[in-house]
Amino acid sequence: MAWEYSDKTMQLFTDAVHGKPGTHLGEITDPDGLGEHGSIACGDALRFTFRVRRDPTDPLRDEIIEAKYLTFGCTSAIAASEALCCMIEAEHLTPINALAITNQDIVNFLDGLPEQKIHCSVMGAEALQAAVFNWAQKRGVNLNALGIDIHTEEQEEGRVVCKCFTLTEPYIKRKIKELNLHSIAEITGAIKAGGACMTCHHAPGGLQDLLNEVWGAEKKTAYSLALPIISGNLTTPLSKSSAEVVDSAKLSPFQFAKKIEKLLDEYLRPMVQKDGGDLELIDIKETTVYIELRGTCAGCAGASQTLKYLVERTLKEQIDERIRVIQV
Repeated sequence: MAWEYSDKTMQLFTDAVHGKPGTHLGEITDPDGLGEHGSIACGDALRFTFRVRRDPTDPLRDEIIEAKYLTFGCTSAIAASEALCCMIEAEHLTPINALAITNQDIVNFLDGLPEQKIHCSVMGAEALQAAVFNWAQKRGVNLNALGIDIHTEEQEEGRVVCKCFTLTEPYIKRKIKELNLHSIAEITGAIKAGGACMTCHHAPGGLQDLLNEVWGAEKKTAYSLALPIISGNLTTPLSKSSAEVVDSAKLSPFQFAKKIEKLLDEYLRPMVQKDGGDLELIDIKETTVYIELRGTCAGCAGASQTLKYLVERTLKEQIDERIRVIQV
């Protein structure tokens, strides 16, 4: 699947990767501010550095004169980072004033981003905050006295909810409020939480529980409803006894295949399609299911986790615990 990027996004990306003069891909040596956000292990990481022209008497009047970034992300991550640097330098902002830049400002500067790529703009805004905190420490600026709370410690102190991307409860809850997120799909699109193995979607203390806690249980969406049993109707909550799983061994090969097809078409494929991906059933040999990942799933770093923790686990729970899923 090719993402539909604006002309401005593509121009910023192309100029940056080709090192066009005036672009910002790189790193400042001995910077006045350094901040990082994301994880190299999960494919998205950003290091943001800036240099200031120091005011001789008042650090609050320091002016950012140079900003650079290093990112392990995609087209949108590079373009969003480039946009952030352009905005800061063009406006001759102080570090404190730069904090007013939001992820939505970055999206607007780019003339929009695909919904599934909004997290790239969030990543830039978060790295900027961390860099300003670093600058404040070096310059002896008390951010709390200015009414600024950057939450730099929450990732280390909080309970990890999304283990794939190491995102904690305090961070996720804060972003739910700040970005007005009301569904698991929106959380994944904005900050990537739950975007790999998906086990944190409905686990106790997981994403849906955090949504309920922030907005109230009445805010549940259709996306967060209990999973259905594929047994002729879709109204029964997901729950099967071991006896039911054993009974699947009595199915004919045709019945077994039809149950798998039904579960894939009515539950699993719609889930991955929400994030631009897709699944295609290629073959079934006894209890081994061969599936091809398509769309965004095809090149995703978490593709194997999607197959193991979403597809295979669901097929095991709903049809037969002996099922094994192989990617082709």
